[in-house]
Formats: sequence, C-alpha cells, structure tokens
Amino acid sequence: MRPFSAILALTLLVVCDAQNKVVLTNDDGWAVAQIRAEYTALNAAGYNVILSAPAENESGTGSSTTTPTMLTEPCEFNTCPTGSPAEGSNATDARINYVNAYPVDAVRYGIQTSAPKFFHGAKPDFVISGTNIGNNLGSTVNISGTIGAASEAALEGIPSIAFSGASGSQVSYTTLSQTTASSTESANIYTALVLKFTQALLSSGGAILPAGISLNVNFASISNCPSAASYKFVLTRLTANSGATDVTTCGTDHLPAESTEITKGCIATVSVFNASNKADVNAATQAVVLNKLTSILSCP
Repeated sequence: MRPFSAILALTLLVVCDAQNKVVLTNDDGWAVAQIRAEYTALNAAGYNVILSAPAENESGTGSSTTTPTMLTEPCEFNTCPTGSPAEGSNATDARINYVNAYPVDAVRYGIQTSAPKFFHGAKPDFVISGTNIGNNLGSTVNISGTIGAASEAALEGIPSIAFSGASGSQVSYTTLSQTTASSTESANIYTALVLKFTQALLSSGGAILPAGISLNVNFASISNCPSAASYKFVLTRLTANSGATDVTTCGTDHLPAESTEITKGCIATVSVFNASNKADVNAATQAVVLNKLTSILSCP
C-alpha cells in the first residue's frame, strides 16, 4: 500500500495536469498592472498559468523577432537591474518571466521553454495575449505586438486569443493596491471580461479553435461601463467589406467592422483572423467560432 503522502502527491499532480494550462503574454511588458491582475485572477480561477512577457514595453513591434540579450538598462519600472540575463523570473514566483526581446520571442519562450518545465513536459492548452493597453482594431493588427504574439502561438499549434482595451495606463503592477485609481478599475473590469470570455470558449468542448486561427477581442472604454456586466460581446470582422459573405447571424451575412461596432457603447468585439496573414477568415471558419461562443454573443 502506498503511503498517504505519496497518494496525495500523485493526486495533486493529476489535478494540476488536468487544469487548463495557460501561457499569458503581452507587448506592454511583464510588470504592467493589467497583465499582473490577469495572472492573479487566472490562478485564483483554477488555471495553471505561466506569465512570459517582454522585459520592457514593446508595443507596435508586430511579429518582429530577435535573439534575447542581456539587459543594458533596467526592466520596466526597475523590476530587474541592468546586466540581468536575457531571460529571467520574479524573485518570489518563478512562473512570472521576462524575455528581453519582442512579444513573439516572449510567447515562444513561454511555449517552448517555460511550459515543459512547469507543465510536466506538456504544451500549454492555450495562450492569452494581453489585455493590451489601447485597442487593436482593423489594420492596426498588422503592427500590434499583442496580435503578433497571439499569431505566433496559433502558428505553433496553440490556440490563442488577443485581448485589447481602450482604457488603462502603462503603470506598474504595484499600483493595483490603489483600488480607486482608474488604471486599477480598468484592469479589474477587463480581467473579469477575459475570464468570462475564456471560460465560455473552453467550456464549449472539442477543439478550442480551428488550427492557425486566433481571435481579436477588443473592449470599449470603461468610461460609461462600470462593471464587466455592462458589456456585451458582438461577433465582428477586422475590416469592413460589403462584398464579403460572412457567417449568417443576427439576420444578416455581413458582420460589422470592429472599429465601428466598438463605438456603440459597452461593447466587446470578437473578430476571427488568420494567424498567417492577420486577415479576416471565411464564413465557415467564423461559423465554428460563433457556435462555440453562442452562450455569450449578442446581436449588434
């Protein structure tokens, strides 16, 4: 008979492996308030999370890639000193990692290096990129590091979602203790929306997303939206195209452009894009996502 301690250890290992394994990344940097709020909330919700993000703000770098190098200046908000190694981790939590390179390199490190270490040799189940500080709408997806990281994950065979929000500030995670600060309020609201959306997607069963496909989710400003419950998710497309035939929903086969829909109040737009070219997908692929997210999608 196995000792109780051995049985308990085995049980905990099985439970850990059964959790949804997530790599969390962004382009704003590993120490911004938004990504740390999400890291804490995802863990609290039972997800098995690794954070792997750039050492500094790398917004607007798209799908750029380079070899990570030693820090020649401190990490953002002085969270690591000059001379720190190319990749490193938080002193009190080894699952919080920085990579001194671009978002693509950071998510690649999370998938290829950190995941096998913390997920007992397994790949992550999916990647969350963002929530970005500022929306990524329409053609902006081509230069967004948040989109670049999500695309890289999908191309490596890991389902991914890119989240972006109109509100928020490029501030340190240490400011989250200031509960009435607007940056903290937006971080908390957007984090709740990330959790709601992620749970809906994962609970739909089957493959999380079609291969090579990612989602671009944008949250409107919190100005007149005091809580996550204020928002409704709407299926959109990256760019307007009156000649395209989209999935039929809400009585039409023409999805609204995300840049138009997000101006209509407390809206979270959901666009399906091809990770290879960062363009809208066909109606059949949109239909797969529509069917998986029916429980939370609303009509425009």
